[in-house]
Amino acid sequence: MTALPADRPRIGWIGCGRMGAALARRLLKAGYDVLAYNRTRAKAEALVPFGATVAGRAADLADRDVVFTMVAASHDLEEVTAGEDGVLTNPDFAPKVLIDSSTVSGEASAGVRVAALKRGTEFLAAPVSGNPKVVDAGRVTLAVSGPRPVFDQVQPVLAELGRAVTYVGEDETARLVKICHNVFLGVVIQSMAEITVLAEKGGVSRSAFLEFLNQSVMGSAFSQYKTPALVRLDFTPTFTMPLLRKDFDLGLQAARALEAPMPLASAAAQLIASAVGAGHVDEDFAALILEQARRAGWVLEPENTDVTDGLGGEA
Repeated sequence: MTALPADRPRIGWIGCGRMGAALARRLLKAGYDVLAYNRTRAKAEALVPFGATVAGRAADLADRDVVFTMVAASHDLEEVTAGEDGVLTNPDFAPKVLIDSSTVSGEASAGVRVAALKRGTEFLAAPVSGNPKVVDAGRVTLAVSGPRPVFDQVQPVLAELGRAVTYVGEDETARLVKICHNVFLGVVIQSMAEITVLAEKGGVSRSAFLEFLNQSVMGSAFSQYKTPALVRLDFTPTFTMPLLRKDFDLGLQAARALEAPMPLASAAAQLIASAVGAGHVDEDFAALILEQARRAGWVLEPENTDVTDGLGGEA
């Protein structure tokens, strides 16, 4: 591949939703030159106070050294890359490296890889574990797949996004890593909902139970991070139920293709689909606890207790 600039490559950023904007801000704060595009222009313009400039089309980012994409679904990735006015359709330029940090199917990722290589653009899949608040705390992690020499060139840029970047192999292997991660996420939050409701029905406050859990060997950064939502019943979205359902669909599709039974994930997928059907579409996925309480014939009330999320903030 053509070598990137010795100092700092010029960055293009496509997708300025909650997660994309948080990641782009980290590069801006690190001093990178970032040209941003979003279909809803106002979302890209929100990055201007941090030093970004705004493009009118994804194709206008084609002369950038490295272009990141962070979009909601497979068809969105295909649209902003090889679709009309996509970043790979500019007749005069093509980025040296295209890095996608979305959670999409391996098939869609492979298709974009082929389209990129036809334009002489190297492609890395680099999905991210975390949410905007975790990004702001500098604690997201990335799984990256593609040509190892390309990864080695852009690793300094990727390292600005979070605390750990793991190279997991060639081609689309990072997609499977992220899908497995998000399936685990859904199974764990459903399990937390079940045991928390059980403890409360038995007379233990949610705050006390989760404090005990977080201090035990079973506690984790995730259980602590979700504690304020489960205690205060504040479901301001970090990751919504429909997005989680999409990732379970991808995970179970991969499981069928690889002949890997996933009975726990299959059960969790039905409960997540039920929560979506009950109208929990704009809330954080921790709202699974509301459906769990309903099934248990229990009414949850917010607890006005100070609890930490483990990221340096209190709810």
